[in-house]
Amino acid sequence: MLTSPEALIAILGMALVTFAIKAGGLLLANRLPSEGFAAAWLRHIPGAVLAALVAPALVTGSPAEVIAAAATGLVFITSRNLFAAMAAGVATVYLARLLLAG
Repeated sequence: MLTSPEALIAILGMALVTFAIKAGGLLLANRLPSEGFAAAWLRHIPGAVLAALVAPALVTGSPAEVIAAAATGLVFITSRNLFAAMAAGVATVYLARLLLAG
């Protein structure tokens, strides 16, 4: 199977841009504040992004999403383990969709 030169150039270009973005983040990480208001604000960004991604699914989704959100919250409150909570949420939404669809 032969690949066109344009496809190879596009793949190499995307790889270069991806590497540049990741390297830029590593280079800028040392310049971010480690104390104060800005540091506290930066620590809350991942949770805010996750909430922004999940909230529309909860509002417009089926009961499976609401059940999964409750299970995720319950697992996190009891275990304080984010990975376990996310795994429980994924498994719950899968099983709820499977059971509620049939």
